[in-house]
Amino acid sequence: MPGPVNSVSMIRFAESVVHPTDFSSSSHTAFVHGLAIALLNRTRFDILHVGDKTDRGWTRFPAVRGTLESWGLLEPGSEQAAVFDEFSVNVKKVRLVGDPARETLDYIRKSEPDLLVLATEGRRGLARWLVPSIGQDIARRSRTMTLFVSEGGAGFVSAEKGRLSLRRILIPIDRSPDASEAIIKAVRLAEAVGDAPVEISVLHVGSGAFPDYRRPEGEFWRWGEIRRTGDVDDEIISVADLIAADLIVMATDGRNGVLDGFRGSFTERVVRRTARPVLAVPAPT
Repeated sequence: MPGPVNSVSMIRFAESVVHPTDFSSSSHTAFVHGLAIALLNRTRFDILHVGDKTDRGWTRFPAVRGTLESWGLLEPGSEQAAVFDEFSVNVKKVRLVGDPARETLDYIRKSEPDLLVLATEGRRGLARWLVPSIGQDIARRSRTMTLFVSEGGAGFVSAEKGRLSLRRILIPIDRSPDASEAIIKAVRLAEAVGDAPVEISVLHVGSGAFPDYRRPEGEFWRWGEIRRTGDVDDEIISVADLIAADLIVMATDGRNGVLDGFRGSFTERVVRRTARPVLAVPAPT
């Protein structure tokens, strides 16, 4: 059951965002979510592509200024510096050569972003470079909060207008892993971008007492609890569909890094099966 905690003051949800792209349509959906979050938080936004030596990838990078112009946030033909001058967003486009998984995860380890924004391939599963065959020693180096965005799914950022709509968040919890950081991140995102008051539903699947957790109070969100029995990932997806969740926030085992803890977990199975955005937050160590 919930315990009292002081209200959370306005703190930026993320201070640095990295979006790896393979220039696919699914990556574009993730790109607009990463860009919108970077704009909202006035933060660094790195767009990363890993290819081979023959890949002329620079011309294929998503156009940040063009996107902001189409959203009506910049005048057509704006100078390159306008993105930073107007929004204090430092955009960096990075092109690397080598194995996409290894180079991407090494870049994450070195740059230490607060948020990684990844595309998934709709209901078919994860982006190609997240398959379990990738060396888990690399994944262990990253403890990065990760937003998984599905191509054609019900995201919370409009690709056409850049409009954010976050009205309902679902947080599945259990006694392990610790969901305290996931709850804090959900609240900060609700405070930053939500259509107040955001409905935050805490879900527990299982018998026995509802797990203890602490929930911040504030004017921009309100809490609810849902209990279900049955298969965990089935119930998470069912409840998310029932309440039309705009975002599912899940704690992952953070001891060995979010991607390592992600593989084979309830979070991975939910991401594979839902078209809704999923935010994976490493549990405190």
